[in-house]
Amino acid sequence: MTTYNVTLEPIEEEFECGDDETVLEAALRNGYNLVHGCREGRCTACKSYLAEGYVDLKPYSTFALSESEEEEGFTLLCRAMPESDLVIELLHYDPDGYRLENPVRELQARVQELAPLTHDVMLLALEVEGEPLAFKPGQYVDLFVPGTDERRSYSMANLPGNRRLEFVIKRYPGGVLSGLLGGDLKVGDEMRLSGPYGNCVLDHSSAQEGCLLIAGGSGMAPMLALLREIAESDRTAMPVTFFYGGRAPRDLFYVDLIQELGSKLERFEFLPVLSDLPETETWDGERGLLHEAVDRFLTDCSALSATDHQVYMAGPQVMVDTVFELLTKTHQLDAALVAFDTFG
Repeated sequence: MTTYNVTLEPIEEEFECGDDETVLEAALRNGYNLVHGCREGRCTACKSYLAEGYVDLKPYSTFALSESEEEEGFTLLCRAMPESDLVIELLHYDPDGYRLENPVRELQARVQELAPLTHDVMLLALEVEGEPLAFKPGQYVDLFVPGTDERRSYSMANLPGNRRLEFVIKRYPGGVLSGLLGGDLKVGDEMRLSGPYGNCVLDHSSAQEGCLLIAGGSGMAPMLALLREIAESDRTAMPVTFFYGGRAPRDLFYVDLIQELGSKLERFEFLPVLSDLPETETWDGERGLLHEAVDRFLTDCSALSATDHQVYMAGPQVMVDTVFELLTKTHQLDAALVAFDTFG
């Protein structure tokens, strides 16, 4: 293996990166908390400028990096394999928090609980061996498919502090890991995991008056973890609005738990949004697409404007992309006030 030197500007930090790993993988291995999201070239979180050197990019989405951007010198750290020494200018970074608070670890665990939450969403609870995994609410880990090195990323729905990790997983026909939740994976089975990863975490330094939590599908997990953290924090007076998108009433779950957590806050509203509900069916909540409901809320919001909010969201790529564009373009919210994870 050949190693290359990577210099990060403007924080003036250096580390070595092998030619068999991405720049982001090497940064995490060396303890640097670089902004990142999907780690698969689908979001824009780790986009940076390649000031010097050459990289080979693993497959990625042109939404995350267009051809013109690549020609101008931009790159995705989660896809960039070094072919020389590199100088990289970070576009997004926390000058006071670019070192990992919780180092990435690889752990062994056992399946503790499997329970259906809806017709196609399962709760998977693992008990890790040894010390509990240290993480921030909103982060995720990679779960390895038993007996292989193939992995899938899932966010924790619970708070840190014990050896139990809870995941909300949508089952897909033929899913490499989610497909095992139909009966192949059983309580007591061993699993391997690595993490934590992700930057969709509560910004305790934010001066924003309000908070929006926006989730679709299994994106419920990190948003539920953030709501739990807020309910136990000193920010219970902050207005919190929780949007959750589904197709029909049978897609809703954890409603009672969310309301219980929300009761600990002074101003809380839970707004489930159903997209496939017939007009003839009675429904007290929001109808239509999730981004439409968010738009109506921000347009009609009398107390706070969009720019008064800190936003956290997780869900399918198309949902995150659409809501992000709505927030930053239509409602002029600073992109730095939006933290997100995309789920494939």
